[in-house]
Amino acid sequence: MYEKITPPTTGDRVTFVNGHPIVPDHPIIPFIRGDGTGIDLWPATQKVLDSAIAIAYGGKRQVSWFKVYAGDEACEQYGTYQYLPEDTLTAIREFGIAIKGPLTTPIGGGIRSLNVALRQIHDLYTCVRPCRYYVGTPSPHKTPEKLDVIIYRENTEDIYLGIEWRQGSEIGDKLIKFLNEELIPATPEHKNKQIPLDAGIGIKPISKTGSQRLVRRAILHALRLPPEKQQVTLVHKGNIMKYTEGAFRDWGYELATTEFRAECVTERESWILGNKEQNPDLTIAENARLIDPGYDSLTPEKQELISQEVQEVLDTIWESHGHGAWKTKIMVNDRIADSIFQQIQTRPDEYSILATMNLNGDYLSDAAAAIVGGLGMGPGANIGDTCAIFEATHGTAPKHAGLDRVNPGSLILSGVMMLEYMGWQEAADLVKKGVSGAIANKEVTYDLARLMEPPVPALKCSEFADAIIRHFGS
Repeated sequence: MYEKITPPTTGDRVTFVNGHPIVPDHPIIPFIRGDGTGIDLWPATQKVLDSAIAIAYGGKRQVSWFKVYAGDEACEQYGTYQYLPEDTLTAIREFGIAIKGPLTTPIGGGIRSLNVALRQIHDLYTCVRPCRYYVGTPSPHKTPEKLDVIIYRENTEDIYLGIEWRQGSEIGDKLIKFLNEELIPATPEHKNKQIPLDAGIGIKPISKTGSQRLVRRAILHALRLPPEKQQVTLVHKGNIMKYTEGAFRDWGYELATTEFRAECVTERESWILGNKEQNPDLTIAENARLIDPGYDSLTPEKQELISQEVQEVLDTIWESHGHGAWKTKIMVNDRIADSIFQQIQTRPDEYSILATMNLNGDYLSDAAAAIVGGLGMGPGANIGDTCAIFEATHGTAPKHAGLDRVNPGSLILSGVMMLEYMGWQEAADLVKKGVSGAIANKEVTYDLARLMEPPVPALKCSEFADAIIRHFGS
């Protein structure tokens, strides 16, 4: 089955049933060390994870690590340009759960992003990026502790699908000509728009299937959260891109109000129900006027549509969601993408789970990570229905490779996400306690040490891992 690697002789496969992992007590888990600083990050991470598992389960549970290759290290083993060998893809597919350090991504040409390729090959359609604050972590924000969000980013569609053509290419020119001369003139709403002849061009596909399976996972996650955090916000730019990002919003609401009708309420539905609870004698038109401040300036046809919306909500869910019952449901709302960038800074405690598309999610997850201490403390997971890969969210920082100085926090916390995904919560809690204790005690690597007031002596990467383990009992 494999050309250059051999799985461990002890341990078992992780299997999946209806998208959920069935994890044995001794799973075999492939790991990719990663490029650049991966040579420092992975040993520190493995030491922390193994220690937590040993303490939590006393030998009853244990991971058999399976070294596989990607990136520059793969080229050393498999030959030039063999950045993602079939051995690695087979191992991840076979054993179900994997973890990886950072991988090099050339800019402006060459190989496609290895991270994107892994997500697309294994259909890891959900990127999960929790952003929470660990007390003592330096942050440019006055109240970073108020931000505690989980970003659900669609991983396989949008412009990241990579269907694009270079400016001046034969196919690109042909497509522009076809759009300018055939499709755009045939679409009245586009009027006299034209694509510049010297443009590069890309395709932005957003599908109903891709959107709804992402939102489904976000809602299922919300069901596991404390009541005060049970909220899913659909983040989009649908005011401009109506048939892609606007459709994402609409399909998200559709899923919430059909498949999860008993568990969810939309923000507009909550307004309608709340208005009737405050004034049982409120007419349909009066309720419509309250949920849409511009109601009186609308045409009669649009006023009628809003009134019909109010009537339908009261007819269909008043019995199940009215009389205050909606307050116990998952709140599903939506926000424009540029607005949410402001609101996670100015009103961070109003949000919990943010579900969005690929490009928005890429920007938003890094921005949120900056608030709570940067990418060095930002974990990530890529999850599909038959496998999952957990990963550091930062770059390879090759100039620091082998110096034992970089922060392993991102990869360690990605390991925490992996343990939680496996159902090994006791071990995950130990690591989180250790990270919190080390940072609170100002035992940190140089990136955090230099920002503390006053600055503190920096630990090495390996020493930070040891500090985390020491604070398991904090």
